[in-house]
Amino acid sequence: MRTRMFALIGVSLLLFAACGGDDDSTDSSQPSTENQPAGDEAAQATVSVANSEFGDILTDSEGATLYMFVPDENGEPTCYDDCAASWPALEATGAPSGGDGIEGSLLGTVERTDGATQVTYNDMPLYYFSGDKAAGDTNGQGISDIWWVVAPSGDPVKN
Repeated sequence: MRTRMFALIGVSLLLFAACGGDDDSTDSSQPSTENQPAGDEAAQATVSVANSEFGDILTDSEGATLYMFVPDENGEPTCYDDCAASWPALEATGAPSGGDGIEGSLLGTVERTDGATQVTYNDMPLYYFSGDKAAGDTNGQGISDIWWVVAPSGDPVKN
């Protein structure tokens, strides 16, 4: 019985340790939910444009910065597990809408392997960054040269 308990504790510790790392970020914190939509807002995902130090960029309806991930250039999300802990997907249960400055024909969705629907812009899946704590933060810009804010044209902003 005692051996079984130690084995269970050991497995639990290994699982806990595996969840703590991240593959594509220098920030290992869990995603902040204060700038991410909840409930009906998440279902109705709205992509907007806000001015930043990088010029006009995509945000959600609350002003949280949205990012693209270079490995997703084929239009399919590739950020899961530890990656998604730092870079949560912008999800929607219905068709996303666009605010002022958004080209509606560039908005879309893609199904994730976990069954969720992720919002895309110019065929690029959109993500939040857990290191952004307030509207307008752009702390994920340029991380590992694969995470970029997105211009209203749908192009990554690489500066």
